[in-house]
Amino acid sequence: MSKKTRYLCEAAVIAAIYAVLTVALAPISFGMMQVRVAEALCILPFFTPAAVPGLFVGCLISNFAGVMMGTSLGVMDIVVGSLSTLVAALIAYKTKQKWLVPLPAVVVNAFTVAWVLNTMLGLPYWINFAFVGLGQVIACYGIGMPLLFLLNKYRKAVFGRV
Repeated sequence: MSKKTRYLCEAAVIAAIYAVLTVALAPISFGMMQVRVAEALCILPFFTPAAVPGLFVGCLISNFAGVMMGTSLGVMDIVVGSLSTLVAALIAYKTKQKWLVPLPAVVVNAFTVAWVLNTMLGLPYWINFAFVGLGQVIACYGIGMPLLFLLNKYRKAVFGRV
């Protein structure tokens, strides 16, 4: 398999997993008090650059689905939420220290999702920031870090390279 094909396949699989997890867990994936379990995948840029577009596309699909299900805040959520995931994934890809890999997803989403909730619903910004940040910590560190260590242990088997 060519490198380009492998890259596209990895990105597509990551996008699909992100979208399925978010939609399947929709009641806890959207809103002020959310734990988007799919955000645990924010550790994947540590292993593969294909995770950057994969996470972005997965988030984009999830946010579109959220609009269709009536659990999302429309175009603002689609654009800002998806771009936030893209920015966080790019920063995570550049991060080489394992314990810092989930941090961009926590920080970027706490700021931007809080802003969207404040702008669209008039909810208090810093309270949103705290709730979204807490949900991100649960997903990214509580689930994502154990996933990072597990994948790192089986890195060659999972990613086909060391």
